[in-house]
Amino acid sequence: MKVRLLHPDEDVNLAPRLPEFLSHQLHDDLELPRLYQAMAGGDSFLLEVAQRVVPLSVTDPGNIVYRQHVLADCLANRDVVQRMYAIAVDGDEVRRKAFMGGIYSPKPSSILRAHTLLLKPLMETLRELRSIRDEHAGQFRSVGFRQLFAMIGDQLPDEYLQQLDDHLAELDHPRGTLLSARLGLGHKGRNLMLHVPTSKSRWGKLIGNRSGYGFRIHERDEAGAQALADLEGKALNDIANTVAQSADHVRGFFGRLRTELGFYIGCLNLHDRLIKAGVPTCFPEPAPIGTLVFACRDLRDVGLCLTTGKPVTGNDVDGDGASLMVITGANEGGKSTFLRSLGAAQVMMQSGMFVTAASLCANVTNGVFTHFKREEDETMSHGKFDEELARMSTITDFIGPGSMLLCNESFASTNEREGSEIACGIVDAMLACEIKLAYVTHMYELARRLHARRSAAHLFLSIPAR
Repeated sequence: MKVRLLHPDEDVNLAPRLPEFLSHQLHDDLELPRLYQAMAGGDSFLLEVAQRVVPLSVTDPGNIVYRQHVLADCLANRDVVQRMYAIAVDGDEVRRKAFMGGIYSPKPSSILRAHTLLLKPLMETLRELRSIRDEHAGQFRSVGFRQLFAMIGDQLPDEYLQQLDDHLAELDHPRGTLLSARLGLGHKGRNLMLHVPTSKSRWGKLIGNRSGYGFRIHERDEAGAQALADLEGKALNDIANTVAQSADHVRGFFGRLRTELGFYIGCLNLHDRLIKAGVPTCFPEPAPIGTLVFACRDLRDVGLCLTTGKPVTGNDVDGDGASLMVITGANEGGKSTFLRSLGAAQVMMQSGMFVTAASLCANVTNGVFTHFKREEDETMSHGKFDEELARMSTITDFIGPGSMLLCNESFASTNEREGSEIACGIVDAMLACEIKLAYVTHMYELARRLHARRSAAHLFLSIPAR
């Protein structure tokens, strides 16, 4: 069973794609932890999901729109989605809640008993999910939810669920364990097989006939009891493994459903916070990689919107065709805030979320990288300028064509002439590699040299003093 609410064809690999150092740098520079906390709403699991899913940067515009449609369904059917999430949580945590005595025992009988106990509440949880599908599937419009509900209907019909109940009832062995075997070499048993005891079978009649052949083991005969247990274990081994795999598969499905729905539940939590604060939101229009598209209306920094009690001013930009955006202006004028709003919106768009703007259209990137100024190294092992060079060197090891780099006062720690020279070289190298670049700077020499090129692909923005 596949969930496929994050991708139409597969379960998305949620492993980080960048080294931990670069991921933390992106989170800190764009103040994404504020976003994650708002999505979590105090739930540690939702916080972990947000931290894993949001930065993964979907590069296919079609898949971004796929997620947007799923999220739109969640916004329109909030109560149903929250019920589904609660069911997924129950299914994912059933191992912890259920009595699992003997689950760590290597004996097949113990494995079978433990996973049978696990499957019973999982079956009830599957029924609850099937019931929601039957009642509410018609309310959903997205391909993602329609695909999920179709899978539930196809793979969990009533007849199948009843059959599973019957099998689980038999696996409790209410009438004992019925085995058959053939004699092998040395009169040893071979081809041991487990049977379902019924009163109509000849095995049932034989067991029920006291005049038949049989034997009784003395209560102190430990060797005899162990021998019978070994025979039972050999017969139960295959079915025990099958039941264990089935339980793990069903629980794995609920774990994946919990994770993928958890991302959208986090989006609902964030949406509530933003609407309460009077912040505009919209689903952005993603354009393919390399098209150099960017236009926004009332774009705001999501982190600032979540933390300040004051109204946040948005920005309007028409930047189609620009591969380089240079932002200058007075100190404390909002240059860094605008850069964060730009980066956070790109990250949110490429996770399939809404963004904090009245409208946004931007091309997809292969990844967002940041290079923001830092405070002096407390260990004094190297200066700020050396530290900046080291971080940029690390970025160049992973950044590539189609990526986006956001620089905030980079190389301003040295004198303006040297800093401008280095910055120009880095800008030229990035643009030559088809990397989209936004650069906040107060270095007049750098801005002058770039502006003197009169390139149509260079956009210059000046933030006025406030």
